[in-house]
Amino acid sequence: MPPHCDSMDGPVVKAAEAALGDDNVELILPFVPLEAEDEVRTAFERATAARAEGPIAHEVADLYFFDTVVRLHRAGEGASFTGVKPAGGDVGPVIPLAERAIETGSIEKLYAFLSAELHRQLQARLERIVALADAVTTAERREYTEAMLGFQVYSHHLYKSMHRDPHEGGHPHG
Repeated sequence: MPPHCDSMDGPVVKAAEAALGDDNVELILPFVPLEAEDEVRTAFERATAARAEGPIAHEVADLYFFDTVVRLHRAGEGASFTGVKPAGGDVGPVIPLAERAIETGSIEKLYAFLSAELHRQLQARLERIVALADAVTTAERREYTEAMLGFQVYSHHLYKSMHRDPHEGGHPHG
């Protein structure tokens, strides 16, 4: 997955900001595994207390809390934690479209983009196979075979991904 959940403008930090802003730890808890709740509650209490000590303490407390919840979120994904990333990183074209679909309740723009991209990918891969179909030498036939089998496997993986349980593999969202 592109860097997103671990960025300053990602959904985990946004939820952490809302929790601190509303003084409501419950707003961040859905983003961490159940077994991490106690650590989040402790970090929340510490951050909330420290925020009252002045603007510098407020900023440091927020960063501490963001770091804690992102680390625990990533651990829940089975992913390593390499620090909270700056806002504005490139997450590719799909994440913003998916976020917009969630905000608007409409998949149309996301569907149009993914459909067009899928069509381009399948067409390009098939065109390569067709171009290799008249292979004569063993090396050329091997290249054709790799392209043909690769196309079939690619198609199969796409299909399986479309029908995979979102919680399969221990990663709750990816």
